[in-house]
Amino acid sequence: MQALLVHKGDKEHGTEYRTELSDVAETDLPEGSVTIAVEYSTLNYKDSLAITGASPVVRKSPMVPGIDFAGTVETSDDERYSAGDKVVLNGWGLGETHWGGLAQKARVRADWLVALPEAFTTQQAMAIGTAGYTAMLCVLALERGAVTPASGEVLVTGAAGGVGSVAVAILSKLGYTVVASTGRAEETDYLTALGASSVIDRAELSEPGRPLAKERWAGAVDAVGSHTLANVCAATKYRGTVAACGLAQGMDLPTTVMPFILRGVTLAGVDSVYCPLELRQEAWSRLASDLNAEALASMTTLIPLAAAITTAPEQLAGRVRGRVVVDVNAGQ
Repeated sequence: MQALLVHKGDKEHGTEYRTELSDVAETDLPEGSVTIAVEYSTLNYKDSLAITGASPVVRKSPMVPGIDFAGTVETSDDERYSAGDKVVLNGWGLGETHWGGLAQKARVRADWLVALPEAFTTQQAMAIGTAGYTAMLCVLALERGAVTPASGEVLVTGAAGGVGSVAVAILSKLGYTVVASTGRAEETDYLTALGASSVIDRAELSEPGRPLAKERWAGAVDAVGSHTLANVCAATKYRGTVAACGLAQGMDLPTTVMPFILRGVTLAGVDSVYCPLELRQEAWSRLASDLNAEALASMTTLIPLAAAITTAPEQLAGRVRGRVVVDVNAGQ
C-alpha cells in the first residue's frame, strides 16, 4: 500500500525532518481491531503542521499523518462493524501517536469509528472532515449557550479556512446572521456565497484591544485564538457564547476576566480529538441535515495523495481556501 511517511529526523545523527510518499507493507500497520480500506482523507491545519514539521505534532517516527479518514471496513474483530461497512474517523491521536489517514489502509480501534451517515459518500465525509465536524461541534456549543438566530450577529473568524467555511455555511442555513472575518479580501464573494451577510477584515480583531468593547456579537466561532479571541470575547453581548477551537494566530489569550464577570460571557472550549462517541454521532447526524451539499462542494478541492506534501505549506501560509480532500488511491 502507499502512504505518506513522516520521519522526524535526528539532529545528533545529521538527519532532517522529512515527509515522503512510500510503499508500506500492510503488516506494518499498527495494532487495532478494525482494518479499513481508506478511500479519502483530508488536509487539515494540523496535518500540514505534521507534514512540514512546523509544529511538533508527530510524537512517533515514522508516522503516517492524517487526523481523519473515510473508507470501507475490510476486516473486523469487533461485532459492531463488519466487512463492507462505511465508516469515518476523526481524531483519537491519528497522525500523532497512531498511524493516520493519509494512506491506502488503516488499522484502528473500533471505539474510534463512527458509522458513516447514509446522507454522505466517503468523499463528502472528508470534504467535511475534522474541520467540518469541529465546526458542527462549535454550532452545538452555541446552541447549548442559547444563542439563536434571533439573538443577533454571529461572528466566524478564520472564515475562509476549513472550520470557518463550514461554520459559515451551517450557521447561514440555520438562519443566523453571519459575519465572516478573514485576512483575504479576495475571498469576500466566496464567503458571501456560503451565506455570510457581511465580511470584515481580520485586522479589526487581530491587534491588542480593550478589555471590554461595545457589545456586538451574540456568539462566535473562533479558530484563531490570541488577540483575535480576546477581542471577540470583549465585544460579545451579555450572556453570549464564544466557541473556541483553534490557534491560527497563536495559543496565547491576552484578555481579562471582565467579559466573563460583567457580561456573563461563556467561553466554550471545543475539543474534537477525544470528543465522546455520543456527541460525535450527534454532530454527524446534524451535519447530514444542516449542511448544504452544494455549499460543501463549492468549498472543496480534490488532490491526490502525493500532492498533500506540496499543499501543506500553502495551507499554513493561508493560501488554501476551504477544504482539501485527498484521494489516497489517485495517481500522482
